[in-house]
Amino acid sequence: MKNRPSLSLSYLQRVGALLFLALFVGACEGGLPGSESTGSSDSLKLGVLLPATGDLASVAQPMIDSIPLAIETINSCGGVNGQSVGLVTEDDQTDPNAGNNAMTKLTEVDKVGGVVGSFASSVSQAAVDVARRNKVMMVSPGSTSPEFTKRAQNGDFDGYWARTAPPDTYQARALAKLASEKGLKRVATIVINNDYGVGFEQEFIKAFKALGGTVVNEAKPTRYDPKATTFDTETKAAFSGQPDAVVAVLYADTGSILLKTAYQQGLTEGVQIMLTDGVKSDEFAEQVGKTTEGKYIIEGAIGTVPGADGKALEAFSKLWQEKKGGGVPAYAPQAWDATMLLALAAEAGKSNSGEAIAANIREVAGGSGTEVTDVCEGLKLLRDGETINYQGASGNVDIDENGDVLGVYDIWEVQSDGKLNIVDQVLPDA
Repeated sequence: MKNRPSLSLSYLQRVGALLFLALFVGACEGGLPGSESTGSSDSLKLGVLLPATGDLASVAQPMIDSIPLAIETINSCGGVNGQSVGLVTEDDQTDPNAGNNAMTKLTEVDKVGGVVGSFASSVSQAAVDVARRNKVMMVSPGSTSPEFTKRAQNGDFDGYWARTAPPDTYQARALAKLASEKGLKRVATIVINNDYGVGFEQEFIKAFKALGGTVVNEAKPTRYDPKATTFDTETKAAFSGQPDAVVAVLYADTGSILLKTAYQQGLTEGVQIMLTDGVKSDEFAEQVGKTTEGKYIIEGAIGTVPGADGKALEAFSKLWQEKKGGGVPAYAPQAWDATMLLALAAEAGKSNSGEAIAANIREVAGGSGTEVTDVCEGLKLLRDGETINYQGASGNVDIDENGDVLGVYDIWEVQSDGKLNIVDQVLPDA
């Protein structure tokens, strides 16, 4: 997301415009960096920690948009514990330091009970320790690094961490399976040098080799600095050795420059580009640009992204079409489900505290209670003393002891018009 252009208004006009905007945003249509909509002082307050700016802004926007829809739905049927749910939104800027600071504000100043976020695994790694220290439940709709599973197994989170998107342990296996099914034997990898990129790289190499494939740069993997602006050396390293394909685990802003650089160096001809969820947005092909013949540089590239096949997907898709228009984007169902789980867990615990949410979230996500897809039905049953098993839009969201869920993966392909169309699904091998 680029910086907003300056307004040609006088100082007083600018102040007036900002005051109008603050009034217009309203209770559930916040969605702006730093926006706040709170109920009464003792009502449930949820935080949002997602990148409205930075390297992942274009991919994260549907997540940011889906959360106020969830809050509006919850509040339409009575809210949680008898009161409307408030929302405080912070922009983590796709930056771990900014994410740490924003989480500190959400937990220590705003006193939220739960947080939806973040997207970048590196940001969530920085923020989750703040959440745990302050006993605030954090549910990420998109941080997929396997490192969270390892940390949970080591007891680092005390139950204050979960995610509604499956870890890259599974996505890497799904992408390796897709490469093998495409007949690709020799591939190279190039990844962003952070928890997400390196974790994905390591899992992919393991899975692809198990399927009989060769990773030509395994001994010297190609990783790029998240803050880099030029990629001549990295692209030459990844595309040398005549691989059948290059598996590129990128973020959108830096990744678009990297792929354009590879094309300008004449390295992409005859090489299958394989991508992942970090660049899955309709703007990505345009970001990378076109060839001298006017075709999109990454036309024909294929990739994977956590899919959605939950029992609540149809209803969510209808709501999204009504409110936003078009089909449901990647990760919007996961953000919707994360919000619903936090609200349901607070109702189940009869308390808006982070401790109550953490103690009840796994039970409402995958317990032995009545299966529900409608949050209003779930809240009513909980108020009546019943137990529930929430079936989400993204999937069944059965959160395990490590905070993980399983899922399916959509296969997407860049079309001649630059659109990223879902063409199939793939299940990772166990």
